[in-house]
Amino acid sequence: MKNQFNRLLASANIVLTDLQKEQLLGYVALLHKWNKAYNLTSVRDPQQMLIRHIMDSIVVNAHLQGKSFIDVGTGPGLPGIPLAIVRPDSHFTLLDSLGKRIRFIRQVMHELEITNVTPVQSRVEEFSATDGFDGVISRAFASLQDMLSWCHHLPAKEKGKFYALKGIVSQEELDRLPDGFHVVDIVRLDVPELDGERHLVIISG
Repeated sequence: MKNQFNRLLASANIVLTDLQKEQLLGYVALLHKWNKAYNLTSVRDPQQMLIRHIMDSIVVNAHLQGKSFIDVGTGPGLPGIPLAIVRPDSHFTLLDSLGKRIRFIRQVMHELEITNVTPVQSRVEEFSATDGFDGVISRAFASLQDMLSWCHHLPAKEKGKFYALKGIVSQEELDRLPDGFHVVDIVRLDVPELDGERHLVIISG
């Protein structure tokens, strides 16, 4: 696992500390262990988790701006936990409506000594933040339209952005953005050994 991970990181030109690598591999081990009882992800093979969960999350890091982020519909902490590990100077709020997922995230934080994460059990439309976030991140929403209509209250005024992790981005979906939002950038993400396309859509209000 460690050798495979080092190979993947090298091909993505990502440099991490030994501690960050240990934490990310520890997260995969916990996800694999809890998945048997809690069904947290459809990916069963730990080596596939490295590609489809860890690498798929951390390639986004270079494109994030700011210090405070919220991962909406985080599930078992994706992409929030891997991003929190590789971005220790930022803070991540991980939001999900299911208690078992939030319990798992708390266990991960405890075992891996992750201190820059706040897990919250809530529906996104019922959650409010006083100051807003520099970035609203999601890879769980079916459409950009849904993400923006349900999360419109979460970015900090003026500087806050939406970061949507998508597979293929259709022009039809982009044309349906609600009024007042515009696409800042669409970044094609290169995830080593991953089948299919990955894009990061950055949207401003």
